[in-house]
Amino acid sequence: MNTVTGSAPWGLARVSGASMVPAYYPGDTLLVRYGAPVRPGDPVLARDPRDPDLVLVKRAVRWQDGGWWLLADNTYAPGDSRQFGAVAPDLILGRVVARLWSPRRLRARLRLRRPT
Repeated sequence: MNTVTGSAPWGLARVSGASMVPAYYPGDTLLVRYGAPVRPGDPVLARDPRDPDLVLVKRAVRWQDGGWWLLADNTYAPGDSRQFGAVAPDLILGRVVARLWSPRRLRARLRLRRPT
């Protein structure tokens, strides 16, 4: 993540890495519901337990050892609970509700779906 904006309970975050490919790509803008309840399978925004200034987007997989086990969708990407363990609930900022499409990306996607 390189940008987090907004105030509770809604905000925007911009993806800056490839750890959540294919769900989210660098440059994607995410709509986040801060303080929303988290369920297994939900993508979430969380502070990195190793560096609380860094905000991550990961998938909440299960509740374990008093925290959420967070994994990247891209299994080759480092920086998830395989490296730092379960994430305390106070480090979970919110649940990703939607990806917002830029007009340029939406046009490109529509071009790919046109019949030939």
